Amino acid sequence: MTNPQVSAETIEALRQIDSATVSNAIEHFGVRDQVTGYISMEMNCQFPDHKPMVGFAVTATHDTTTAGDDRLMRLHDVMDMVLDAPSPTVLAVQYMGPDRMRSCLAGDMFCSAIQKLGAVGLVTDLGCRDFAGIRQRAPGFQLFCPGAVVSHGYGVYIDLDITVSICGLTIQPGDLLHGDANGIVSIPLAIVDDLVEQAQNVLKTETSYFDFLASDDYDYAGLKARMGRHE
Repeated sequence: MTNPQVSAETIEALRQIDSATVSNAIEHFGVRDQVTGYISMEMNCQFPDHKPMVGFAVTATHDTTTAGDDRLMRLHDVMDMVLDAPSPTVLAVQYMGPDRMRSCLAGDMFCSAIQKLGAVGLVTDLGCRDFAGIRQRAPGFQLFCPGAVVSHGYGVYIDLDITVSICGLTIQPGDLLHGDANGIVSIPLAIVDDLVEQAQNVLKTETSYFDFLASDDYDYAGLKARMGRHE
């Protein structure tokens, strides 16, 4: 199922643009404060050589470190959510438990499974594992997490389809996320139809700036004038 608000062509066009440029382009529309809408440096892009990840958020909270836990894991419920959501999807999972630094959400088996169901990436403040296996068995699937944890513990999905907060970014179900080696930015759906063109304008401006730095016409006054446009 595709999202009727955003065309497949727009999604593909956004995949050709880096996340930092997308973030700069969003600022042009003045739809939110410039200090919001992006993830913190605590998050790590595990496959920085992949093309940018673009997808609609499917959200949940999770715990893997409560000793003696016997709650239902609800894994099939999450897989059903991914399957039924508009594609491409990004599973966004917030940790809710006693020991986040030892938490572990997913490995190659789970990432391969949700890729089959339409997911293009996973964003979580939990650890993950099997990075080499994910790269091999789920080609192109992107993983954002703080780092690796060797054991999966006892994994329980707690709340599904809710607003989550992951490394400083508030994510609602259906939010459009764009991520690469620079981090993750949330794209307001109200501006998405005009965003690609504005991002191209940002790239043109940056190209002109770097061409000026490399040219014989470079002088400090010209540099200050160009930098002033970005203050």
